[in-house]
Amino acid sequence: MRSDYISEIRSKVGHIPMHSPVVTLVIYKDGKILLQKREDNGCWAIHGGGIEIGEKYLETLKREIKEELNIEPKNPELMGIYSGKELFNIYPKSQDQVYVLNHVFFCEEYEGEIKFTDGEVQDLQWFDLNELPENIFKVNKPIINGI
Repeated sequence: MRSDYISEIRSKVGHIPMHSPVVTLVIYKDGKILLQKREDNGCWAIHGGGIEIGEKYLETLKREIKEELNIEPKNPELMGIYSGKELFNIYPKSQDQVYVLNHVFFCEEYEGEIKFTDGEVQDLQWFDLNELPENIFKVNKPIINGI
C-alpha cells in the first residue's frame, strides 16, 4: 500500500475531477446514528475514508474506523454503493475535485470505547434520525436519507 498515491497523482493532474473510491460506516444503535463533525468543512458526516492502493474494502473500513473512532466494527454489512453527480465534492483545503464512489457499510455492534483519535474529527454525537443536524456533509445526504 502507498498512502501517498493520491498526492502523486494530484501532483501530475492538479485539481481536476477524479473518481475517489471510499468506504464509510453507518453506526446505528438504540435508534440513533453516530456522526462526526469534520475538521475540514465543519459538517456532520458518517465515518470512513479513502481506499489506499491495493487495499481491500474491509481492510480500509477497519483501518479508518480505528483511526477515527478507536473502535472495531463487528459484523459490518454492505448497505449499498453510492455514486453520481450528487456525490461530487471539492475539498476546501486542497481544492481537489472528486466524484466519490462510496461503498457504505452498516453495523450496530463494535468493540472498544468510542473516542476520536485523529485530527480529522472535531466532535462526535449520537443523533436521532428524526432530529439530524442541518449541516450534514453533502455527499453523505443520499446515504443518510436512505436509512
